[in-house]
Amino acid sequence: MSKKQLSAGDTVESRCTKCRTIMNHTIVAMVSGQPGRVQCNTCKGTHNYRKPAAEKTAKALAAPRKMTARKVDPDPATWEALALNDQTGHAATYSFQGIYKLEEIVNHPLFGLGQVTRLVPPNKVEILFRDGRKLLRCS
Repeated sequence: MSKKQLSAGDTVESRCTKCRTIMNHTIVAMVSGQPGRVQCNTCKGTHNYRKPAAEKTAKALAAPRKMTARKVDPDPATWEALALNDQTGHAATYSFQGIYKLEEIVNHPLFGLGQVTRLVPPNKVEILFRDGRKLLRCS
């Protein structure tokens, strides 16, 4: 398979600085056989050629995402004082789509039982777990 020799006036894909995505561009200037300056065919902006990022491999796309939460500060004494173990049956199961109220008891699959200590608009909630306070995403 032979590659076509690029020259000014040809169309290439490049990351556009105005559109902030990969778009078709017309080559304006060549530098050492490579596109140097390009013009976006959509917004007509002219900028240096920016090679599109490499495609993600199938392995990277299929890899499971880890559940992460930012640890704010450990507070085991406060957690123990809540006596959450007695309220296991009343705990709501944590979910990204869940809507939580202040002081609601939540059962997280990784962190265990916790209590909502702060609502952070628009879509986060701070929950006190045995390991400390975690800022988690919610609806």
